[in-house]
Amino acid sequence: MADTRNGRPIRALLIAEQANPEWVSVPLEGWSHSRAIAQRADIDAHVVTQVRNREAFLRAGMVEGEDFTAIDSERLAKPLYNLANKLRGGKGVGWTMIMAATALSYPYFERQVWATFGDDLRAGKYDLVHRITPLSPTVNSSLAKRCKSIGVPFVMGPLNGGVPWPKEYDHVRRAEREWLSYVRPLHRLLPGHGATFRNATAVIVGSTDTHRLMPASTHGKLVYIPENAVDPARFPDLDRSADAIDEPADRFAGDPLRIIFVGRMVPYKGPDVLLEAAADLIRDGRVELTYAGDGPLFDGLKRYAEDHGLGAGVRLLGRVPHEQLGEELKRSAVFAFPSIREFGGAVVLEAMAMGVVPLVVGYGGPAELVTESTGYAVPMDTREALVRAFADRLAALAADPSELQAMSVAGRSRVATHFTWAAKARQVAEVYRWATGRRDDRPDYDMPLHDTSSASHRPDAEVPRAARMMA
Repeated sequence: MADTRNGRPIRALLIAEQANPEWVSVPLEGWSHSRAIAQRADIDAHVVTQVRNREAFLRAGMVEGEDFTAIDSERLAKPLYNLANKLRGGKGVGWTMIMAATALSYPYFERQVWATFGDDLRAGKYDLVHRITPLSPTVNSSLAKRCKSIGVPFVMGPLNGGVPWPKEYDHVRRAEREWLSYVRPLHRLLPGHGATFRNATAVIVGSTDTHRLMPASTHGKLVYIPENAVDPARFPDLDRSADAIDEPADRFAGDPLRIIFVGRMVPYKGPDVLLEAAADLIRDGRVELTYAGDGPLFDGLKRYAEDHGLGAGVRLLGRVPHEQLGEELKRSAVFAFPSIREFGGAVVLEAMAMGVVPLVVGYGGPAELVTESTGYAVPMDTREALVRAFADRLAALAADPSELQAMSVAGRSRVATHFTWAAKARQVAEVYRWATGRRDDRPDYDMPLHDTSSASHRPDAEVPRAARMMA
């Protein structure tokens, strides 16, 4: 997309403190997003990342000084991260503690970014600055004010977070050791929070929950673009027509219906809910359930399967390499994921990209990714009600799987059209054009028409209190 107003690419300084092609979760997302933006012909991008990512950038063929700059903020970042790991209460839990460490160390990183690039920004060598990571709206940015003071547009996002813990699941919240989540709204009282959003030119929000919690003063600068995407190189069938895809002959035939769960075996993702929901169907030979992932609930799932005589109908694979996971997804018909508090839901997109039809809870990120033509969403409710809802849906699909193949095709098409990194970079490029005055109207990407986070399942006081604090 050529710049029709001045004939040259937009020069963007991309801040991706967390970006690493060899890791998962946010670092992989930061890498994928920044690379997709940098690969566009209409954007001339330079990536700024933390020094811990330097070697991975080099191994990926990036040229230091030309493609990226690594900032060494380890003097503060490393001890804070180590402290947070000790306080979080165990591996894979207490994520708000890690986020708190990031919030404390990140300002030091940004000060070094300004020391390194401030003169170039003043000299007009960049048209805008885009902070891609951290993704959390709780992490403030001093660069927003500094950029505004010299007339350089500052873009943030996609920001994601703020999905309330459903009131029925406070016990899960405690099991996840999310102690800091009880006082999360207090981050708005930290110095620089209001200034961050006042001085930003554009704020990309990655979910409707984040949009809902943004200060009213930001509403004229918000652009909704879901956080997650997939890399088509990992999912080659995205580029093929439906009749050219080599599907297993019995994939959607049932007998038994093959179900898969992919994710960490932790309380809020609900692997135990799924096993209880599917138990009778497994015993009857109507469903085969595969688990790919590891975590503190793994041994309990194994004992439950043994105690309830589920036998070979439950396959607990543990952590599996990507190649094997791809094969497991391709042989599965349904991706069942009863997570009760998911921000983005990248795994849902990956399942859809492999042609697996998702069955999710209609709450948080997954509910924004799954439509009526591409999958199923059961209403948020108590644990017992979710068990019943998943059991009923799985029983119906085992009895009549005839609509799954059409949903599989529609899911692949939805991902290919809206949820590749190239598609996301194309949307972000329009935000850049608007922020730099090369487009007059703010980009408007449709938000979900349904309410993905029903207020009836939020803690009663959480939303009003947050709203008051942001006023």
